[in-house]
Amino acid sequence: MLFLSIALLPENPVSTSRQSALSLLDHVCSQVTATLAARVARGGRFDRRAFDDLQPEAFEFARILGEREGARAVVRFTDSKFASAYDADLADVYLAMCLQRLAGSLTAFQDSFGVATTTPEFSEALAWSRQVMATANLRRIAETLNERTSEQSGSLQLGPDYAEVRRTFQRFADQRVEPLAEAIHREDRIIPEDLLKELADLGVFGISIPEEYGGMFVDNLTMCIATEELSRASLGAGGSVITRPEICAKAVLKGGTEDQKQRWLPGIASGETLVSVAVTEPNAGSDVASLRVTARKVDGGYRIDGEKTWCTFAGRANVFILLARTGNSADGARGLTLFLVEKPAKISADDHHTFSHRQAEGGTVEGHAIPTIGYRGMHSFSVSFDNYFVPDANRIGSEGDGFALQMEGFAGGRIQTAARAVGVMEAAFRKAVRYASERKVFGAPLREYALSVSKLVRMAALIHASRRLSYDVAVMMDNHEGQMEASLVKLISCKDAEWVTREAMQLHGGMGYSLEYAVSRHWEDARVLSIFEGAEEVLALYVVARQALRDAIEG
Repeated sequence: MLFLSIALLPENPVSTSRQSALSLLDHVCSQVTATLAARVARGGRFDRRAFDDLQPEAFEFARILGEREGARAVVRFTDSKFASAYDADLADVYLAMCLQRLAGSLTAFQDSFGVATTTPEFSEALAWSRQVMATANLRRIAETLNERTSEQSGSLQLGPDYAEVRRTFQRFADQRVEPLAEAIHREDRIIPEDLLKELADLGVFGISIPEEYGGMFVDNLTMCIATEELSRASLGAGGSVITRPEICAKAVLKGGTEDQKQRWLPGIASGETLVSVAVTEPNAGSDVASLRVTARKVDGGYRIDGEKTWCTFAGRANVFILLARTGNSADGARGLTLFLVEKPAKISADDHHTFSHRQAEGGTVEGHAIPTIGYRGMHSFSVSFDNYFVPDANRIGSEGDGFALQMEGFAGGRIQTAARAVGVMEAAFRKAVRYASERKVFGAPLREYALSVSKLVRMAALIHASRRLSYDVAVMMDNHEGQMEASLVKLISCKDAEWVTREAMQLHGGMGYSLEYAVSRHWEDARVLSIFEGAEEVLALYVVARQALRDAIEG
């Protein structure tokens, strides 16, 4: 459960510490939850209309819950055998940042949240946060940051097995992916076939697939580490190659027959079968229940009609995992069914921005790549289906099961997207640290100026929190828990990735805006993270805030 027992503050705390600051965050979250729950409850039930009238407050509430979970994660890590004094400093900085932002939120939404920031406990916590964020203290932390040749954004250790996983993917990311990343991005290329083959040999397509089906599934933490390292080299040509096979594999594992598992999963694990996700539609983005693409039952199968959009890797893929409406529109999510829709892969060396295929049965599918500012390497397509035939054997689950099966895959996609955000932030942060050390302004290295110090330490703290929380949630998901927390870490990490990459670019000054330095690529890539795998607004409102308030009202 998201809301655990609340550790209340003592009536007269002698001094604020890391733990009492976290307790204050817990206490405030409990108060805000109770206040908002009372406002959206009607007759002891959650009321959607009342909730929609409080969307700005609910959006901010979701962010507060996410930051509270990030704070819990960094504090937990400080008590582990892997944490250093530097990690504890980053935990304090993150807590201080959360408290200061929380004070602003409570003031801005005083009438709705009903929590005052003038209590002795809050005043003392804010005084502690000011001490933590004082320039002299940040300079002290920055000295340690600059002395470290690695792990500048926090300790990476997780034990020998995971350390070996990280080393493997670090080497591959540095030696094979990063040298290609700039050309793929600047020239809008597709991932080269030889790189796909090497990724397949490394096992990345089978990370979420059990060994009995040809995969190398270990756990979600392995997936997060691999994703983080590959995303550090390239979001589009590295970390994101794991997403589609993972979403598809989890849906097949959940709802497929044994014959379907044996047929599809080994090919996905080996990279022979490349997947594109066809869920989003032009007029139905995160509102999956409003999808209009239809699957009409015919003899031996179904006929698919309609348009899907943002189908990443659709040109190169040879199967779509497609969500279509088999019931009436009035059925909402209950009328959706999941299919695996085959098509030939386009692997020739010519233009990868369009494809078209006509079936022997007469149906057609065609796609056109959508120009994007970043996230390149796979291309995202609009795809049109016209009377396209899919056999009964390619339906996953029963009619009407599609929404639940797709959500099974998307939960894993959210934690994986958080790991992608960590990798992108880490790449930008490393470039910022290096540039701030090398660049002299008015006779001194950029890293010696107080504003640069503040930016770099804040960046490190945000990355540390997203990483620690993503790892914790990965472990929870291995225990069939953490659905809400997966949404929370996706929410905060993707939002923070925009700020971290922006500030990394800003520290480069004019060179950050030039094509000469790769830091702008990370900023352009980061912008997509809050949009896919659940747009930030929908995720905050209708996954996080609504569920938290419904739980508080209805239990």
